[in-house]
Order: sequence, then C-alpha cells, then structure tokens
Amino acid sequence: MTIIDVAKAAGVSPMTVSRVINGDAGVRDEVRAHVSEVIATLNYTPNMMARSLVTSREIRIGVIYSNPSAAFMSELLVGVFEEASTRAAQLFLLKGEQGRPPTRDAIEGLIAQRIAGLILAPPLGESGFVRDIIREAGLPVAVVGGIAPDAICVGIDNARAAHDMTRHLIGLGHRRIGFVHGNPGQSASIERLAGFRAAIAEESGLETRIVQGDYSYASGLIAGEELLGSGNPPTAIFGSNDDMAAAIVSVAHRRHLDVPGDLTVAGFDDSIAATTLWPPLTTIRQPVRALATAALHMLIQDIRGGAATGDGEPRVTILDHQLIERDSTAPPRS
Repeated sequence: MTIIDVAKAAGVSPMTVSRVINGDAGVRDEVRAHVSEVIATLNYTPNMMARSLVTSREIRIGVIYSNPSAAFMSELLVGVFEEASTRAAQLFLLKGEQGRPPTRDAIEGLIAQRIAGLILAPPLGESGFVRDIIREAGLPVAVVGGIAPDAICVGIDNARAAHDMTRHLIGLGHRRIGFVHGNPGQSASIERLAGFRAAIAEESGLETRIVQGDYSYASGLIAGEELLGSGNPPTAIFGSNDDMAAAIVSVAHRRHLDVPGDLTVAGFDDSIAATTLWPPLTTIRQPVRALATAALHMLIQDIRGGAATGDGEPRVTILDHQLIERDSTAPPRS
C-alpha cells in the first residue's frame, strides 16, 4: 500500500494525503476527515512516506531516462552514481524507449518503491506527462539539461555555446555551413539553434542549411546524406550533439571525403563519441557528469529540507561550457 493508492481511493492528490498525515494546514475539515477514514480503512501506515526517508541514513532516488544518445546517458549515469555513493543514496532506474517516457503505471510503480525524489534526464524533464505524475505524487524533482516549473534545473548556456562554435567555424573561413538540429521538443535544442542563427546573423555572405535530427546516431546519418548529397554541399557541418556529428564523419568517409580537408565537422557535448573516432571531434564540452552530480546533490538537499513540488518557478543552475578544438576542423580548401 502506497500514498498513491490512498490518494486514488480517496479521490484526492498524493500531496493532499501527505498534508493530512503531516497535520498541515490548508486542508478542509471534511477532506481531512474523508482522507483519514480512507487511511484507516486501507490500514495504511505513514512510515512508508518519503518523509520517513528524510530522517534515515539512506535516501531512495529515482532516475527516469529515455535519451537516444548512449554516450550522453553513460556520462550522466556515472555522475549520478558517483554522487549517490557519497550521499548514502540508493538509485532506482526507469528507462523509456526511443525517446518516449515510460508508461504511467511504470512511473507510479517506481514512485511506490518509497522514492523520495526524482532525477529526469533529457528529454523527460520537459515532458508534461511525466511532470504531472510527479506533481501528483508531491515529490521534489531535479531536471538535467532542461527547464521545468518548480524543479531544480541544471544545465549550460546552450545558446552561447552554439554561438561560440559557429563563430569558430566562421573564423576558420567557412562560408557554407550546415547545422543538424536536435530534438525540437527540448529547450536545449531550441537554444542551440538560436545560438547558431545568432552567430550567422552577425556575418554577411554566408550560406546555411539546417536539417532535422533527434540526437541519435541514426538521425545523424540521414542528416549527413541530406547535406552532403546536395548540389552545393557545405564545407562545415555543426551537429548539435557528438553522436550526430560522429555519424556525419562516417557519411563523409563513405563518400571518400577527407575530414577536415574536404569537410569540417563539429559536435556538442564532448562525450566519449568525440574521442573514439578518427579524426577526434572539435566540440563543445558540456560537463554532463558534473551536471548530474550537481542535480543529485541539490535534490538531496531539498529532500532533507522537506521540499515538495508545487507551482513555483524553476531554480536554474548554469555550469560553464568549453570549446574543445581537435582534428575534425580546419579552414576550407581554396
């Protein structure tokens, strides 16, 4: 029996049940009496509440993810596990498939494992479906690489980072530049595209072409074929993550193009994908492991402090990015 079961039986939200159990004000007398009656009928014991975890040594944290980039998720999970090991936190992982969120039953089943708080990896931090379920459960949440109401939000300045990379390509002398857009449902994707366009607008005489991807390697292959198969292909392509940029390098090699002699390629994230192919990628270093570590650290602070979700503003923490120059970029041939 969980707080969600009590809430369903009483026809109220889990937050209301929590307030009744804790004796909080703001609950009408008739609602308090009805919820108390349901608790007694179901023989529900409040020691299953997340508040009992606040005073115990170990805290249970749920991590929900469905990111198509294996390299990104590898870095994120390493950061979460490293921080959890120093914070006496036990992690419970729940994966959605192909960028989609898990089902409601799966998420509620995770929450029922006495979860005290949740970390959402992109793109799930911006899924209204997922956030609604968490809000109903009254749990604090941390979002990595996205923005969500009343959540801990940890990321980088994506627009500035994409602007920096685009200016770098322009500075090398490139005048025909392609850009592979990420998942359009994520704020990070929108910001990276905005940064690219802002840098392009600062220079005259440039030719650009933007194609759609979804952050997966497979989408990068399709985007690479589309850009390099055109009549006047770009001399530089900026993929908005390393997986797609690595796929573009693969397409270039298949077309017998030298990188960076015939084609400059740049990525974003500085994941393991950036350094395990030839040539290694010039990329934006997004400190994914540090983002995950910071998100879990702040989430545990919220849990210890008894915080819960509501309707407040996001609490945003921005970490620094860095442009890492490697062998995949060079001036265009004359």
